[in-house]
Formats: sequence, structure tokens, C-alpha cells
Amino acid sequence: MSEKLKALAATGNLSTGFEEESLVRAVQQGAGFVGCDAGTTDSGPYYLGSGNPRGPREGTKRNLHIMIREALRAGIPVIVGSAGHAGGRPHLEWTIEIIKELARENGWHFKLAAIDSEITKEDLLDAFRRGEVTPLYPAPDLNEGTLRQAERFVAMMGIEPIQAALSSGAQVVVAGRCSDVAIYAAGKILECGAASAAQRLYPDCMAAELDQEGFTVEPPNPALRCTPQSVAAHTLYENADPYYLVESGGTLDTTAVQYEALSDRAVRVRGSRFVASEKYTVRIEGAALAGFRSIVVAGIRDPLLLRQLDKFLSSLRAVINRKIEKSLKISSNAYTLSFRVYGWNASLGPLEPISHVEGHEIGLIIDVVASSQSMAADILPLVWHTGLHHAIPEHEGLISNFAFPFSPPGIDVGPVYRFCANHVWELKDPCEPFRMNMENL
Repeated sequence: MSEKLKALAATGNLSTGFEEESLVRAVQQGAGFVGCDAGTTDSGPYYLGSGNPRGPREGTKRNLHIMIREALRAGIPVIVGSAGHAGGRPHLEWTIEIIKELARENGWHFKLAAIDSEITKEDLLDAFRRGEVTPLYPAPDLNEGTLRQAERFVAMMGIEPIQAALSSGAQVVVAGRCSDVAIYAAGKILECGAASAAQRLYPDCMAAELDQEGFTVEPPNPALRCTPQSVAAHTLYENADPYYLVESGGTLDTTAVQYEALSDRAVRVRGSRFVASEKYTVRIEGAALAGFRSIVVAGIRDPLLLRQLDKFLSSLRAVINRKIEKSLKISSNAYTLSFRVYGWNASLGPLEPISHVEGHEIGLIIDVVASSQSMAADILPLVWHTGLHHAIPEHEGLISNFAFPFSPPGIDVGPVYRFCANHVWELKDPCEPFRMNMENL
């Protein structure tokens, strides 16, 4: 009989939570470890650049409390990847602080491994000069200047640093930026917790029993169920190709995979094949400060204006640029001005296939990004006030075009970051750039 291991994903993202009863039930049914992804780049570059976590501290603490409590009772490890959402050093330290707080409050004692994935600019610059860093498509231009100006870089670790931590006896492993799949080392179906269920009613746990031939996935919550379609569909999630799933050490080939319903809730998956790559690479993510943002939210209901909205916004932009240059002595290349029209191609922009949208109103977000928050805040009133009374040919007299839901209309959002790296770094040792700290609590 082949050896089996039951893997448990607490949820798709540590900060979103899960049903306590689901996790307790799965651990009692023989889970071999509890894993949980805590981050992603889906939310954009802000968290990596700022060093701030995305999830609420108390919610994250609640989820870690349940996971560690049940794992310690069962004598199984806990693995958390992409700590604090972006997986940088501040995010890792934030998560470790919560875990140590829980250990003190509950009298827990265990070996804790923290794996740092933040890369110093000097180390990355050396690798760049050696030709070990190459772009992924699409990638921003990365050179020595842009590299030095970035706020933070992380490398997305594979399975090897986590394996090293577990081999050293760690009972709780907290990794910085980490491939979602690396937490489970068995495909991507578990990475998002209950997301592979037919209908995910709420964020929750997912369990899979792994063996040498494949795995069987079944939600521990009896209110959820998996079907062959729901499980197969998850291979499409966040992948350009549903058949070839690229990881640091190679590619998971799912072209021959079979999905079989074992019951109305459980699905057997087999037939995948892992093809090792000739070179071992880790993805590099970087974020740089792009400026500071101020915004206004407004509504437009004038049917005359809506029929010529593109011309209205184009002529408005020209008037605004002249006014800002004359009034504030700020040239148009010192800031960016964007109009995001909700109800009118806001989501897809030029890719929108529907050329005309019927409706009686639209929502307009005026977005100003400048080199300082004070500059953005100075520019914004000139923009919205000019737009408020900007005339179209059918108007006579002073007309108000915008309806503002807030007073004051302007909102200072704060720093704005941009991704400045989407590259891979070729490594001779998969653990080389990742620093592990072991501690007995």
C-alpha cells in the first residue's frame, strides 16, 4: 500500500478566515499538517512597497490561534506562506510578533522557523550583473538605476526552504514570499482553500489525501462539496495555461489528468506529471514609489453630457492642464490625471468589447498622482471644480455636471507604488537567498 498524507488548507488567504469547526474536524480526521497561504500580488504593489500587511491584526491572530492550537494538540506542523500578504521582512516580522504573542498568552512551547525572502538590493544587483536575472513577460525595464530606487524586493521561494525548516524540527513554519503551491508541494488545488468547491459559500478549509498516484480532495465542512468540474476549473485560476503549471523547479503537466467523483462531495485526481526544469529559478517581485494619490468620486446624470462623454473629458483635460500650469506653475508632466468612468468601460478600458452602454448615469473617479501628497491635493480641487462647471455646446449659463457623495469631495489616498520587477533569478541552491531563523518558544 502506498504511503498517504492528508494535507489541510485552512483557507485561501490567512486574513480572510475560516469556520473553526471545519478546521477542528479536519485535524481530528487525521490531517498531517495545516497549511495556509497568506498573500498574493493580486492586490497590487502597495503592500510590498509600503511594508504594510493587508489583513486585520485581530482577524489574523484569531486564525493563527485556531490553526496552531489544533496543530499542537495533534502534534502536526503548521506552514504559513507569503506572511503578511506581500512576504517582505516587515510582513514576516508582523506575523512572527502575533505568533509569539499567542505563545505567551496560551503558554505554548514549540520550535518556530521564520524564512526571510526579502532580497537586499546589493545581492540582487550582484546577480543582475552576473546575468542571472532575466525578465518574465510582461516585465518593466530593470536596470541598476531602477533597482536602486525600489522600495523592496522579494524572491518567491519554492518547496525547498520549507522542507529544510521541517527537517530541522520546526513545528510552525512562517515563510516570506512563497509560491502558493509550495506550501503543499502537490499541485495547486489546495492553494485557495475552499475555492475548488462547487459553491464556496464563504472562505473555509479544504482537505486532500495525497498518495503516489494522485490525491482525493474533499471539504471538511459538510455544507460544501467538490465536483470534477469545480476541481478541474481551479487549474484555470491565475494561470494563462490550465495544462502546464510552472513552478520554480519545473512544470506540472496536467494534460492527462482525470477527475473522478467518488461521492457527491469528494473528487479523485490522478494522472498529473511533474517535469523538472533544467534551471532552478525563483520569481523576483519588486515595488517602487510612484507618487502620492488624491481622488474625487462623482456622479453624472446629464443625458446631454453622457452622449458626448469622451469629448467632454478630452476637452476638460486640456482646460485643466492649462489652468494648473498657470495657477500652480506645475507642468503636465509633473503629475498624472486619470478619469475612471464606471458604467463606461472603467474595468476593461480600450479592451471593452461593448462599444456603447445604455444607462442614465455613470460614476466618475478623478485620480491625480503627483510627486508629493501636497501637490496632488493642490491639483485636485482645480480638477473637480473645473469639471463641475465645464460646458458642452448645448449648455447655456452656469451648469453643475457632477454630484458629489462626500464633503469635502477630495480624498487624499497616500503613497502609490508600482511593480518594478517581474523577473526570475537563476539559483544553484534553491535555499541560497532565503535566510532561516529557528527559535524555541
